[in-house]
Amino acid sequence: MIEHSIVRRILPHLFLVLAIVVIVFPIWLVFSASTQTLADVLDAPMPVVPGMHLLENYGRALLEGTKSLGASALTMVKNSLIMALGISVGKIVISLLATFAIVFFRFPLRGFCFWTIFITLMLPVEVRIMPTYKVISDLGLLDSYAGLILPMIVSATAVFLFRQFFLSVPREMAEAAQIDGAGPMQFFARVLVPMSRTPIAAMFVIQFIYGWNQYLWPLLITTKERYYTLLIGINRMLAVNDALVEWPVAMATTLLAMLPPVLVVILMQRSFIAGMTETEK
Repeated sequence: MIEHSIVRRILPHLFLVLAIVVIVFPIWLVFSASTQTLADVLDAPMPVVPGMHLLENYGRALLEGTKSLGASALTMVKNSLIMALGISVGKIVISLLATFAIVFFRFPLRGFCFWTIFITLMLPVEVRIMPTYKVISDLGLLDSYAGLILPMIVSATAVFLFRQFFLSVPREMAEAAQIDGAGPMQFFARVLVPMSRTPIAAMFVIQFIYGWNQYLWPLLITTKERYYTLLIGINRMLAVNDALVEWPVAMATTLLAMLPPVLVVILMQRSFIAGMTETEK
């Protein structure tokens, strides 16, 4: 019995350690490659131990980029941050206002409006990519931050999440605010929004990662290097035809692309978990 209990305690830890190794080892290889020279990376087998060129490679990635790409990682990080923050903040603001109207106002076809928004969850970006591109092109928003952000700021996911939370708010609070002389927007700004901090934080994490990982849409509408996001830049670094890929700089840029979403998740994990669990109640 004692042996069986020991095995039952050890096995989960062994599986956990194995899973961590499987996940972390490729990231370690990327980090190791980002600290080597190009000759070391191309050598077989590539050294697993980090090299002596960490500052040189990361400095070049941040300030210069590769020969095949004129944009530096610093510029691409800025573009990706602007896009991710614009998408996440825009989606939260629009979704809060839409949900406030659907939950707290009585108007004809209110349920129809909500389900029309909800059905768009079945329509991924790829389905509406061509008409969206046509609209953005006609508006002259190609190669612009507005073109990167505006088509992505409508979210049925956020409307659904906030609706579930708003439905749990007692109607008496809205009536009390109305008796005290508060208008609808005052009730929204001073009562609902402060109460919604945890679902807002959860939605910010989800939408920031969604915006950061966008690839197809920036690929379509950006042709100038100063508007490249990190994912587009990494792709351009590897698409060099017959030339040698500058692997150390490309790997350094790849690790830099991982840092912001990881930091957002680490810093906001408590708010994210609280927001998701409170919304489900």
